[in-house]
Amino acid sequence: MPAPERLPAPGVSDTGEKMEEILAKGELTVIGRIREASNAVLLCSVTYGGVSADCVYKPVKGERPLWDFPDGNLARREVAAYLISEATGWGLVPATVLRDGPYGEGMVQRWIDAEEPDEDAPLGPLLGLVDGEEAGEGWKAVALAEVGEGRTALLVHADDPRLRRLAVLDAVINNGDRKGGHLLPAPDGRLYGIDHGVTFHAEDKLRTLLWGWAGEPLTGEAREALAALADALTGGAPLATRLAELITPVELAAVRDRVEHLLRTGTHPRPSGQWPAIPWPPV
Repeated sequence: MPAPERLPAPGVSDTGEKMEEILAKGELTVIGRIREASNAVLLCSVTYGGVSADCVYKPVKGERPLWDFPDGNLARREVAAYLISEATGWGLVPATVLRDGPYGEGMVQRWIDAEEPDEDAPLGPLLGLVDGEEAGEGWKAVALAEVGEGRTALLVHADDPRLRRLAVLDAVINNGDRKGGHLLPAPDGRLYGIDHGVTFHAEDKLRTLLWGWAGEPLTGEAREALAALADALTGGAPLATRLAELITPVELAAVRDRVEHLLRTGTHPRPSGQWPAIPWPPV
């Protein structure tokens, strides 16, 4: 039997329905565990139809209980985040499915080979800490941060259209944990966001490093994507039907409300003041 073809790093040609089918129907083989994660995260290979790819498998049994989210529900939220991302047309979340695996039901997501970190940019190419109170050209200020020995520095992120799209997506899905380590710039120039288990809460839980556009007008591109998303979320539409299988009716209604609010105000949201706005440490 010939060896399966190995898929290259993700690109437009191997995402979407094709990749979903491979992830959902392929044979999962566990390679190892990613120990830095707070929940059980297993690196796997998946093979289907003569094609093989690397992926991440997060079994529901390995999820730590959270005080503000239902038990055993984080995997479904990861899939819901992927579906919303696909509906925007931005492709910001790697292909993600819910399926049975070696340790029971879980989320399976395409593995992304991110760019190697630079020694001169310890927070990655999209985040930084700078002295003073000005972000500098090409950067957006987030907040002053304590960096030790009584020093403070300004936390900044790149004024990057890929990040701006992700900030809009996070506002829609109510992401409660957008850290720097969840940003994966790929060698092909695309940017992916991962780890979307803490999302879709009906209450405002938005906690992110991407506050640099808070209060600024949404781009025309974002307004068009949100308008299309609003249509896709109407009752009986395919996206709404799939989301209803993954999150609660109250949470689905809250997604619609957040999209409508963004369209009505036409601006990026500001921190609510009722929830810690920035995850720390930032990575």
